[in-house]
Amino acid sequence: MAKKVPESVLDTLDRIISDETVPRNVRRVASEIKEKLLNAGENLAVEAATAISTLEEISSDPNLPMHVRTMIWNLTSQLERIAVE
Repeated sequence: MAKKVPESVLDTLDRIISDETVPRNVRRVASEIKEKLLNAGENLAVEAATAISTLEEISSDPNLPMHVRTMIWNLTSQLERIAVE
């Protein structure tokens, strides 16, 4: 049975995607991550691990507003639970 993406993960991604203060490249990455997670099927843990790696890279961007960085860290924490299950 395929695991489902937790609603909290999707909600956080939607908040990042719709926030106009977030740099465009970060919104694009969040949108790509959401799409991959929704279409992961049996490989959800692998996609979550890949998303974590990507999010860690973009969270170091000095132009990222602090509230967005905090959302990314929280999202990473939520995705870590998926990756280890």
